[in-house]
Amino acid sequence: MNVSKKLVGTAETLLSALVLTAVLLLTAVPRLHAEDYDRCQRRIAHADHELHLAIERHGRHSPQAERKRVELHEAREHCWSAYHRWWDEDAHRWHTERDWDEHDHERD
Repeated sequence: MNVSKKLVGTAETLLSALVLTAVLLLTAVPRLHAEDYDRCQRRIAHADHELHLAIERHGRHSPQAERKRVELHEAREHCWSAYHRWWDEDAHRWHTERDWDEHDHERD
C-alpha cells in the first residue's frame, strides 16, 4: 500500500512540475518576441537617426551619408529576414511588406 501511495505522490509531483514548466515556457515566448521586435525597432531608429545626422553634417550625397544609408539598409534587412517586418521611423509604424525605398532619404 505504501508503494502505491509513493507512486501516486511522485506522479502528482511530476505532473505539477510539467504543468508549471509548460506555463513558464508559454508565457516567456511572447515576451522574447516583443524584446526582439523592440531591438529591431531601436536598431533601425538609430541607423535612421545616424543617416539624418550624416546628411545634415556632410551633405545628402556625401560618402558619410552613403555609409549610413548602407547601415540603415542592413538594419532593415536584418529585421525583415528575422521577422518579416521592418520599422519605419518616419511614420512610426511597422511594415509587413518589404516596401522600403532605398532612396527615401535622398529626397529629404
